[in-house]
Amino acid sequence: MNFQYYLELVGTFFFAVSGALAMQDKDQDWFGAGFTGFITAIGGGSLRDILLGSYPLVWIGDINFLYSILIGVVVAIIFFRVIVRLRKTFLLFDTLGISFFTILGVEKAMGLGIRPEIAAIMGMFTAVMGGVMRDTLTNEMPVVFRREVYATACLAGAIVYLLLDLQTPLERNYNLIISISVIIIIRLVSVKYKLALPGFKK
Repeated sequence: MNFQYYLELVGTFFFAVSGALAMQDKDQDWFGAGFTGFITAIGGGSLRDILLGSYPLVWIGDINFLYSILIGVVVAIIFFRVIVRLRKTFLLFDTLGISFFTILGVEKAMGLGIRPEIAAIMGMFTAVMGGVMRDTLTNEMPVVFRREVYATACLAGAIVYLLLDLQTPLERNYNLIISISVIIIIRLVSVKYKLALPGFKK
């Protein structure tokens, strides 16, 4: 098991927590929270694998991903009152999830021989589509359609990863850490200072 594998398990855990927490104001039972956590965690990766023709899907081929999701949902349920008191907790877990999944999506695509430009898009899809499904299930406007730097942060991190991977001799694990950090910083700074891309107008 390599560093990437553990990152993917951790990213799955973060997304499961964020998905379960998204149900906090929806008057749902534990199953509803667990189902939303599950869809959030596997949605982006499953879409990526389907588009790339990579089977079996990751969570079907490796039971550890289901365990990671289960642990994330249980943590969200058991420590719910503690977690929701922490400021910006949902944002933190979601940001960690998208940052891990973006780079892992890029690596998965590159490993299958996909061109770098497409790999960057696959990384972004891996990161954001679980959140889109989560927001749809909770009857919220998907975050990618809000005036926030979200998918853009993922795309920027993917590009940084590809540039460092293809143009420098930097060791892969350091590249992973740097690229993930870029996404986290862009996302958190944009939220803190309410930064957004220009609006689309006629």
